[in-house]
Amino acid sequence: MVGIAMADSFSLRQSLEEGSTILHLVGEITADAEEQLIGSYAQLNPTDSQRVILDFADTRYINSSGIAILIQLINRAQDDGRTIEFATLSDHLRKIMDVVGLTEFVHIFRDLNEALS
Repeated sequence: MVGIAMADSFSLRQSLEEGSTILHLVGEITADAEEQLIGSYAQLNPTDSQRVILDFADTRYINSSGIAILIQLINRAQDDGRTIEFATLSDHLRKIMDVVGLTEFVHIFRDLNEALS
């Protein structure tokens, strides 16, 4: 475990596994998550992996503000020459990502093991 950040209903844990940076997202991704999520991304070492996996295994909820944060993160990663990938989306979250079109910009894996293999 590299670091932990918390808000009332959101936390994230960062790890480096199999040469990939993983942000384990826990709770609700709303406007309250922006500072932690964008801040954690901004603190990534430029020499770390160019691949950042967002693990949604423990994500309960996302709203339009959360979607906007993910779009901001995807854009920053593209500007930095990194890729953002999603893992372990529930059926509900996958449907949301499809509806808003995020699945056109990120690779989605069934789970973290699949993403790391």
